[in-house]
Amino acid sequence: MGQDQTKQQIEKGLQLYQSNQTEKALHVWMKVLEKSADLVGRFRVLGCLVTAHSEMGRYKEMLKFAVVQIDTARELEDADFLLESYLNLARSNEKLCEFHKTISYCKTCVGLPGTRAGAQLGGQVSLSMGNAFLGLSLFQKALESFEKALRYAHNNDDAMLECRVCCSLGSFYAQVKDYEKALFFPCKAAELVSDYGKGWSLKYRAMSQYHMAVAYRLLGHLGSAMECCEESMKIALQHGDRPLQALCLLCFADIHRSRGDLEVQVLLGVAKCWIARKALDKALDVIEKAQDLAEEVGNKLSQLKLHCLSESIYRSKGLQRELRAHVVRFHECVEETELYCGLCGESIGERNSRLQALPCSHIFHLRCLQNNGTRSCPNCRRSSMKPGFV
Repeated sequence: MGQDQTKQQIEKGLQLYQSNQTEKALHVWMKVLEKSADLVGRFRVLGCLVTAHSEMGRYKEMLKFAVVQIDTARELEDADFLLESYLNLARSNEKLCEFHKTISYCKTCVGLPGTRAGAQLGGQVSLSMGNAFLGLSLFQKALESFEKALRYAHNNDDAMLECRVCCSLGSFYAQVKDYEKALFFPCKAAELVSDYGKGWSLKYRAMSQYHMAVAYRLLGHLGSAMECCEESMKIALQHGDRPLQALCLLCFADIHRSRGDLEVQVLLGVAKCWIARKALDKALDVIEKAQDLAEEVGNKLSQLKLHCLSESIYRSKGLQRELRAHVVRFHECVEETELYCGLCGESIGERNSRLQALPCSHIFHLRCLQNNGTRSCPNCRRSSMKPGFV
């Protein structure tokens, strides 16, 4: 297969890919890889395969093609190709959560001699490095890398890069719990898509909508969160973007859980009001609704609180059978969640108290640990009693 024919087949594959005929596009590109002797063409088709497998969530295959692309770049002895292939290798490891390797490959990119592609790809290198630092919870280094990527984007009028950086900054601020900024940056990304993105892939809109959904949920704006998440999922389904589909499903679950938790807390408040007014039958009706909802969303702590309220009501009414039933269910909940102190036996979460986690992740009252004379965990008998970080 000659140079011109290779180029035509690559373009054919791109047209198929952009029309969501992904498997056909992959078939065309693999044929090019098998038959073409043109090194530049092979390098380009390997780049297409890296991108396609990234968007499908096939990260091991993505890494495999990135490694082959590195070898092709070395055969070409071209610094621009080498920079691009090392960046793809960094991205592949980023997707596989091999963050230390990602940083190492990004540093290799930075250390390469000046190339024509350096100005274009330098920002993407900084972005990938920032994502890796964020994955390692090295927040200051992550922010420095994101700021550097933004400077590249502004200096080169690269709105597409700026959009991606803004989405990453949304994740950054969500993790450090500055939810206003966590929303601001994805909204900025959505503006960039609206202003400049007519020729872009719809994945940029989907990406910005997803990060907006996360921020809206954290801010408690659950209606807006659901709207953004639905828009992102619709695009992800159209384009077969399985990683984004998975993220959207998690976000949907978080939104529904947040809705359920909020409703449970409201019902808890209403029940307490009825108890204060001595309207115990009405309080029990509300508690029953709240208990069903708490079980539906899996909120064990709320279930414990509701059983405690029910116990107090049935005790005051002298209804021993119902009282025993809620006492039993309360202790079953405690056993299921392991929310009890292994030293004093009292449940954890009923009242405000100082707690301490051990390296084995078992939790105790701090006062009980301080009074304990043994050198092992009372629950699992691990020898170290050194407190954990939680």
